[in-house]
Parts: sequence; C-alpha cells; structure tokens
Amino acid sequence: MRKAARLDRREWLRLSAAGGVAGLLTRPAGPAGLVAAAAAVDHLLLGIGDLDKGIAWIEKATGVRAVVGGSHPGVGTRNALLALGGKRYLEIIAPDPAQSAYNFNIDLRHLAEPHLITWAAGAKDIDAFAKRAVAAGFGIFGPRAGSRARPDGNVLAWRTAGVLQKLGMDGVEPIPFFIAWAAGSIHPAEDSPKGCELEDLTMEHPRSAAVAEALAKLGIRAEVRKGERARLTARLRTPKGVLTLT
Repeated sequence: MRKAARLDRREWLRLSAAGGVAGLLTRPAGPAGLVAAAAAVDHLLLGIGDLDKGIAWIEKATGVRAVVGGSHPGVGTRNALLALGGKRYLEIIAPDPAQSAYNFNIDLRHLAEPHLITWAAGAKDIDAFAKRAVAAGFGIFGPRAGSRARPDGNVLAWRTAGVLQKLGMDGVEPIPFFIAWAAGSIHPAEDSPKGCELEDLTMEHPRSAAVAEALAKLGIRAEVRKGERARLTARLRTPKGVLTLT
C-alpha cells in the first residue's frame, strides 16, 4: 500500500472512531426508494483477536475456508476474505502481529470469538453522494482514495466517502461506510472462496429509531429492533446450513 493510501485509511479510521461513516447507495431501489440492507452490503467486517482462529472458526461453521487478503499498514490489522454471493463478501479482520502499533478504531485484541463490528455498503458515484449528503444536512468525510496490496502482489484500489454520526457503541458501528472499487480492480468477492450467501442483515440498538432514520436518509431500508446493546446480525446460507453471525 502506498504511503498516501495508508494515511487516508488511518484518517478514516480515526474519524470513524469519533463518529462513524456512511455514504451514497447507488443500487436499484425498492419501495419508497430504499434498498434493503442485505442488498446494500459490499462487505461485512467480522472482528476477532486472532486471524487464524477466525479463519478456522468460519471454516468449521460454514465448510468454506477464507483466503488471506493482506495487511493494513499503519492500522495494525490484517484480514481474510470469503465471498457471500454477488459482489458481497465477508472480511475477517484481526490485529496484525507483524505491526507494532494498533490504530484500528475498534479494539479487536480482546475478542476471543468472532463478532460483527460494522459493514460497508456499495456505492458507484461517491462524488454525487457528497453533494446529496451535504444537501441533506450531513457532515461529510471524503471522498478519499485507498489501496491495499494483496499477497499475490496485485493492488486493490477504491474510494470511500461518508457522513459523521454518533450511533456507534459497544464496539459496533451500525451505520456503514460506503465504498466504490476502482474500475481496474478486481472486486474481492470475485475471487474469494465461494459457497456462502448473505440472506439478511438486521440490527439492534438502544436508539433504534435514530439508526433506522439515518439509514433511510442514506437510501437503506433496515429492520432495526430496540435493544440494550448495539448489534448487527447477518444470516448466511452455507454448505453446512444456515449460520447466524452477530
């Protein structure tokens, strides 16, 4: 990853910790112009304290082994990926023992079991999002460019943009950040191990109405139940049957 891209990602993580990020959805809309959360997903982030343990856990639960994606220099994390049908995938993210500093906005180091921590939604025209979000009264972060080198030497490139908000809690960010992959980049879902499919994505939050309202303003329709803690719940269809991730 180039130095400028590292700084972009680190800055995004810092701002995400303070307020979270989200962006513009550009997929076909359903009733009321909103897209269902599961259809909006680009990728889900499943956090754990040890990447090898996370890979083994997912393989045991699904029958599919995730492939190592690479490290995030300057952030202190690394990941492994698993396709979830279409252009959607699961990112298992964990601390990178090869890095001395840990700067990820959510502390994964003490997670003994996998835990959904946030998600990314797919976007196409991020510049248009920025204009529309400002018009809707949101504070904007981005658009920003980023990249990551894969173990095979290929470089993935993307752009992100988002809005600042204050709904993250309990190590969970329910409002997604949005990502648009560069035209020359292979989408991670295309060559990640296949066999699983995302069927549904729901949420719980003490401020459920505020979460649902924020998502709706970003073009997303989600089932957000009232609960004592923030929680993301994804239902996957796998070779071993239905798996619920929280």
